[in-house]
Amino acid sequence: MTTTAAAPPAGSRTPGTAGAIRERIGLIITPVMLVILAFTTSIVWIYSDFDRTTADILEPEKLINQFQSHINVTFWSTLLVILIAIPLGILLTRPAYRRFAGPVLSVANSGQAIPAYGLIIIFFTWLGRGAVTAVIALTVFAILPVLRNTMVGLDQVDTATVEAARGMGMSKRQTLLGIELPLSVPVILAGVRTALVINVGMAALVFLIGAGGLGETINSGLKLQRNTAIFVGAALVAMLALVIDFLAALAERYLRPKGI
Repeated sequence: MTTTAAAPPAGSRTPGTAGAIRERIGLIITPVMLVILAFTTSIVWIYSDFDRTTADILEPEKLINQFQSHINVTFWSTLLVILIAIPLGILLTRPAYRRFAGPVLSVANSGQAIPAYGLIIIFFTWLGRGAVTAVIALTVFAILPVLRNTMVGLDQVDTATVEAARGMGMSKRQTLLGIELPLSVPVILAGVRTALVINVGMAALVFLIGAGGLGETINSGLKLQRNTAIFVGAALVAMLALVIDFLAALAERYLRPKGI
């Protein structure tokens, strides 16, 4: 007696299909939100009455310099996170080093357990003012998502697939580079995307230690009670986060190996 597999109910979707639909929706919603926020900011900029103080806070040259420093701190801190977390995550999934995974993750988790403001001040008291201190603080704060996702992605690779590759004569290195890492790319990229967005937001605080960033505009608006400056500064940070998140989502989609 033979049995046949039951067909899925009509109209049902597999988890992969549902995930693809959510991904497409996200790629549509983010640009729409960005356009709405940019349009709102433009209206506020055009129709608000700028007094001398507000005009000084929102001087275009100042905003450009703050924007550049914000981008620089975000870029270098995220690059350091990638260079540290991915190799470390690979190492901790190897059998010889797996026993160290728990302690290392606990240390990485402590970086996010400390409030961002407190972490910046801790590194300021240790290393002093400047962009280097800011980059190190952001790296510590954002390392957990990439480290954890690297380990999760590698652990999710089917053991049978790895054993089949080894049985075909592939070395451990070849199996890692040719099988395990490609299959882990979607999960690792999701961690990098999270780290990027975290760093964009946290970079708004690094002005406290002389590292610049768009937080200077927000802080000046708060101190001098200029709501227009507060809104413009916060909107610029939000738009930067949306742009980076959208670009990371595109990378996450198109760098994913075919068939995954």
